[in-house]
Amino acid sequence: MKKKELKIIGWREELSLPDLGGTDIKVKVDSGAKTSSLHAFDLESYSRLGVHFVKFNIHTVKKKREVSIPCKAKVLEYRNIKSSNGQVERRPVIETRVKLLDEVWIIELTLSNRDEMGFKMLLGREAIKNRFLINPGKSFYCNKKGVKK
Repeated sequence: MKKKELKIIGWREELSLPDLGGTDIKVKVDSGAKTSSLHAFDLESYSRLGVHFVKFNIHTVKKKREVSIPCKAKVLEYRNIKSSNGQVERRPVIETRVKLLDEVWIIELTLSNRDEMGFKMLLGREAIKNRFLINPGKSFYCNKKGVKK
């Protein structure tokens, strides 16, 4: 059986979240983080017929806080995540589709306040495993249309 050739991406890229407004968002590709994480605010958990959901807002434009997109998603679980500063935070985990290059796939995403961070989203190693290789010397290696620059 022939192995799938892995595509190369840079240490930061721009991708699309089709289930969360379909907008493009700049992400840091972080092989040190197991799970991907998205900056979300105004989180509100609720249940419907015994199923847990979360409503939240996201920013996609780094310097435009007034631009936000309302979202909602089913909560898979709540997970204790240790952040880069060593703090443990209980976060909701959702599944959502991601589009990068010509690929669309489902990833797990934790929702957290990343307001003070440089990127509104981290793309963790579980999301890129068996799909991409990271070239740490490249930044925005792929453009929005999925063509290498």
